[in-house]
Amino acid sequence: MKILSYLSNLMIPFLLFYVVGYGLLSRRDIYRDFLDGAKDGLKTVAGIVPTLIGLMTGVGILRASGFLDFIGDLLGKVTGHIGLPPDLVPLTVVRMFSSSAATGLLLDIFKEFGTDSVTGLMAAIVMSSTESVFYCMSVYYGSVKVEKTRYTLPGAILATTAGVGAAVWIVSSFM
Repeated sequence: MKILSYLSNLMIPFLLFYVVGYGLLSRRDIYRDFLDGAKDGLKTVAGIVPTLIGLMTGVGILRASGFLDFIGDLLGKVTGHIGLPPDLVPLTVVRMFSSSAATGLLLDIFKEFGTDSVTGLMAAIVMSSTESVFYCMSVYYGSVKVEKTRYTLPGAILATTAGVGAAVWIVSSFM
């Protein structure tokens, strides 16, 4: 086990020396290459910042207005019959938009129900088996200017549904 720890501590310095050494051996201006890469990275960041601001603002408005609680109560009547507690519906919806906002909801669930409760365990599994679909699509597709996403959204929503279903099944089976 110590050998793996030792090797993992050496990987970053090794990679850094490899890149610099390769650049020097191939007689490239590695500092200029670094600056060009940094410029491209900043252009990408500048291109996606408006999308991120809009997405985070929208999630904040939905959470602060109480709309998520309303949706949770409304959909909770249906999801309660399949084993998904109504308190997890807002978490599932917000998780598709923002991981950080969903983490805040997860912590609220942990405070209210506890981490070892059925609701807490389901919430933890939902967080770990789903992805922030709309955030990833807006950032990644927006950075490379993809406009036709084809089957990405239906596939991602199907995967999210499978993750939530897995959370319900796992906790219901073993609790």
